Amino acid sequence: MTAAVRPRAVLLDFDGLICDTESAGHRAWREIYAACGLRFPESLWHSMVGRADGERLAADDLAARVGGTRAATLVADRKERKRQLCDSQPLRPGVRELLDAARARGVQAAVVSSAPHAWVAHHLQRLGVRDRFAALVTGDLAARHKPHPDLYELALRVLDCAPAHAVAFEDSAIGVRAARAAGVRCLAVPNAVGDAAELGHADAVLPSLTHYDLAADGFRTEGTPVV
Repeated sequence: MTAAVRPRAVLLDFDGLICDTESAGHRAWREIYAACGLRFPESLWHSMVGRADGERLAADDLAARVGGTRAATLVADRKERKRQLCDSQPLRPGVRELLDAARARGVQAAVVSSAPHAWVAHHLQRLGVRDRFAALVTGDLAARHKPHPDLYELALRVLDCAPAHAVAFEDSAIGVRAARAAGVRCLAVPNAVGDAAELGHADAVLPSLTHYDLAADGFRTEGTPVV
């Protein structure tokens, strides 16, 4: 893929894209359901991904199966289990290299996430990349979250960057819709529990961020992207 304008800003989702907290969250839900003798529905998971209220969807489903009181306790246990699992997750492949390339070329980087600021900032600090981002645009800053374009539009304003001069990276269909609605080119990178088939409306689907070359604003030939 060749762009008419080289990027002046890279906009990265957090959960599942920078760090695979999605796999950790998925595992935590599977464990909680299994403790109740239940199978965590994959269809439920796919409806949750990328949504700020995703946890509520699963909590409501669990409450309908085991009762509200028990579900409330289980959901609290699940939050702690997810925290433990997420705190052991590394950066996803290619993230540090992309941020290094952005810094070397004077390209601004921002996180655009529906998650709370405290969650995102904690993990970026833990992973040693907090200082690489000019802005953290998180769910605390907008009334509407993805798939609405509000967070992306805010990021563009903060960075003083036109949509045509930015490129977004997402791992969920909802995130891709948000970026595209803001007029930003979007490259999708599925996570370990995502479904690449749901990302066809992205400008391209890459196996990992290692397949994006910021210097050329294009894709490496190894691992042909779906476009």
